[in-house]
Amino acid sequence: MDSDRPLWDLFTAGGPVMWPLLLCSLLSLTVILERAFFWLRINVADDRDAIDKLLESCRTRDRRGDGEQTEERSGRHGAVYGMLLRGMAHHEYSASRAMEAVALEELKKMRRGMNILDTVITVAPMLGILGTVTGIIGSFTALGQAGIADPQAVIAGIAEALITTAAGLIISVATVFPFNYFNSRIEDAQDLFEHCGTRLEIAREHVCREKER
Repeated sequence: MDSDRPLWDLFTAGGPVMWPLLLCSLLSLTVILERAFFWLRINVADDRDAIDKLLESCRTRDRRGDGEQTEERSGRHGAVYGMLLRGMAHHEYSASRAMEAVALEELKKMRRGMNILDTVITVAPMLGILGTVTGIIGSFTALGQAGIADPQAVIAGIAEALITTAAGLIISVATVFPFNYFNSRIEDAQDLFEHCGTRLEIAREHVCREKER
């Protein structure tokens, strides 16, 4: 138990602002772990060959029956494959809207919790500054009451100011790296959805022109 005392003493020395900072760190850690497991499990487009074959099959002939197996195949080949199958299932009408609905649903899952991380990145340093202000106020209050005769009271206020500032910055910096990584994964997925959706639209136009001949 004695080994835990320095950490607890450091926490208490930071003053009451350390409690909301602790809450921020717990929220950030929870979301980061959940998002990390999400991206380890998610299957966006792990089979590019299957996607290329599906797009080629759409270009060369009408694959109306593929839409009936959307759920099964999308689970096996990834979200992009499922989006394309949904579009092919609606090849006679609103294929682009059907694909857009699937893409938006998948992107919504990918963005879950990102607003929490964004908030923590913004709020944690501000809480640190708030702790700095309250610590300095405490220092000047102690200085006015005790004067130079009791420097320990002044030092406690300065310690509170420095600890909260450091804690807020650490939480923010530790959150911004996974936040940017998750955002990059979302942007890559969105680009892939748009790219493959455009390729399917081009393939459908090719099929329509071939039928008109």
